[in-house]
Amino acid sequence: MASKPSSPLKRTFFTVLKIGIYGSILALIALVVAVGVAMNSLPSYQELVRRDDLGQMIRVRAADGTVVLALGPSFGEWLSYQEIPPVMKDAMIAVEDRRYRSHPGVDPIGFARAVKVRIDRGRWSQGGSTITQQLARNIFLTNTRTFGRKVREAILALALERRFSKDQILELYLNRVYFGGGAYGIDAASRRFFGHSAQRLSLSEAAIIAGLVKAPSNYSPTADAEAARGRAGVVIQSMREYGFVSAAEAAAAEPADVKLVPTPKQNSVRYFTDWVLPQLDTLIDESVDPIDVWTTLDLNMQRAGDAAINANTPGKLQGALVSLDRDGAVRAMVGGKDYVTSLYNRATQATRQPGSAFKLFVYLAALENGHTPDETIVDAPVTISGWSPRNSTRSFLGAVTIRQAFAQSINTISAKLGQEVGFRTVADMAQRFGITTQVNTHPSMVLGTSDVRLIDMTRAYAAVARKGVAVTPYGIRRVTRSDGEVLYQHEADESRVLVAPWVAAQMTDLLQAAVMTGTGRAAALGRPVAGKTGTTSSYKDGWFIGFSSGITTGVWMGRDDARAIPGLQGGRAPAQAFHDHMVRAVASRPVEQFEIQVKLPEWQLEPDEEAWYTEPGDNGMMVDADGNPIARPDQGFGDPLPEGGAPPPAAPPPSRGEVRPSEERLDQEWIDNATRRRPRQPEPQEEEPLQPPPEAVETSALAA
Repeated sequence: MASKPSSPLKRTFFTVLKIGIYGSILALIALVVAVGVAMNSLPSYQELVRRDDLGQMIRVRAADGTVVLALGPSFGEWLSYQEIPPVMKDAMIAVEDRRYRSHPGVDPIGFARAVKVRIDRGRWSQGGSTITQQLARNIFLTNTRTFGRKVREAILALALERRFSKDQILELYLNRVYFGGGAYGIDAASRRFFGHSAQRLSLSEAAIIAGLVKAPSNYSPTADAEAARGRAGVVIQSMREYGFVSAAEAAAAEPADVKLVPTPKQNSVRYFTDWVLPQLDTLIDESVDPIDVWTTLDLNMQRAGDAAINANTPGKLQGALVSLDRDGAVRAMVGGKDYVTSLYNRATQATRQPGSAFKLFVYLAALENGHTPDETIVDAPVTISGWSPRNSTRSFLGAVTIRQAFAQSINTISAKLGQEVGFRTVADMAQRFGITTQVNTHPSMVLGTSDVRLIDMTRAYAAVARKGVAVTPYGIRRVTRSDGEVLYQHEADESRVLVAPWVAAQMTDLLQAAVMTGTGRAAALGRPVAGKTGTTSSYKDGWFIGFSSGITTGVWMGRDDARAIPGLQGGRAPAQAFHDHMVRAVASRPVEQFEIQVKLPEWQLEPDEEAWYTEPGDNGMMVDADGNPIARPDQGFGDPLPEGGAPPPAAPPPSRGEVRPSEERLDQEWIDNATRRRPRQPEPQEEEPLQPPPEAVETSALAA
């Protein structure tokens, strides 16, 4: 009997069923093959532990070891599964994957729920990813939300479950997942947010960390502490619901009471870190392993410098400050009033005219050429190649000492000295002391018309404080790996002597006089201070650079667009900022007296001591019974030496640069000169801004 033909609907059903079965078998075979291939391509467990694929971590530390900046991923210690607190494991499973122990790497129930939400809302808003899937995504994939990526994620998760145990996967996850704030892994997160190792995590702290995985940016304690604590409450309730903690334990937990480590302020400190970090490329070759950069930055001095600049820099002006220790270590660097609004570092990048602060090099050249602080020189009108400098008083003082001329910042004297020693010599002296910008040789260069950098000027003054030995600013003391291995160690260099000690000592004498009796009196600290003011034409720049107790500090103020600022003078706001900073910077340092009495070379010494006790030569100077100098008969004035009179010591030769009339008269001025009595010092005047000659081209710093 022939069978009854099946209906078309039935045949279609069985055909579809067969196709489905065959398709499922083929899909299963393809899945098995894909998982097998993925398993064979997976790195070993030891390779996954290294975490090198996340990039290099760089921690910048201040002089006291405080971390002031962390760049790249931040890693803590790798904790084995046994070292991870059970409360941390339970919190993560409760909030991220409560069926973790039972699924094969992919949770069908969670995936189905995610698909339903996708259909209802029209977009992927609930991932449904297991802990294993998240680990696969973090290590091997991106965060793009596409179906293809989800398939690859699932395949890798199944492969991971076949290759590693559940405990190993959870260990990898907890040590590699990102928790916000640059922290990868629970130990880095615990140290970053709570200040201690993850091995000491409490229930509330573990709940805060577990709650960060869903949205590290939104729930990070560094971004929103209240949101982080609120999310921790949700985690604790999930732990109670799924039996990880008892109701009593959940009630006793108080995430609101957890103390968070405050985020370090990175305002002006970033000027310093931006300056030092590019130097790593020239110091070390390591670019993979985490490193610690131990710097010279003194946080107390940095705070003092920041406060001094912000308190004393008027209105729309900008200010900058650099403090160097005696060996060149940068203790403080402020590149502007606010790093957040302007990254431009005016301490290291800006080039501005230094005004009379540049006279340091003029007087160094003059002292090296044989002039002395007590020597007299005439303050009178002078014209050099059509340029006639003027003084702030619009008057001339006549004969003054080198010391007085420097302290009062007398422009005509600087011009005369520059002309005498040579403008090229002055430029060479500036470059010898570390000025890296071009120095012109126009006559007005002696008054500071060449653009310079604050850090260069500060190192020049620091070399004087170091008795003529070169100072090279540096910010990195050493670089180490996370295990303590030293990759770089700074070595001090005291081999480069720029000027003889007696030249540096005499220059220190002049700089001290500028603070004690001259234009820099606002910088006085109640202890020995040496320094110099600087004010440029039209009051565009104000400077003060000085040193005390081994610290040299330079201050600059002005506008980024180089516009004139009425009333801006180096002896006012910049000197006051120097004072306010240095009061705190040297507070814990002993008071140091300047060594300004250094023996001069033989060719500069007075006549031999024996000359004071033997017969004078034919040109010897004599004194009468009252101590007044008299001349021998052949000198053309005065009475002859009384018979039996004691011969006086020989007078020193005329001072270098001293102008004497051909016919000398025995008057008070002559007596003062002969006996080396210092003339009365007039009241100091604020220095006169320089007046550049027609050929000098004035430049300004680039706006930030």
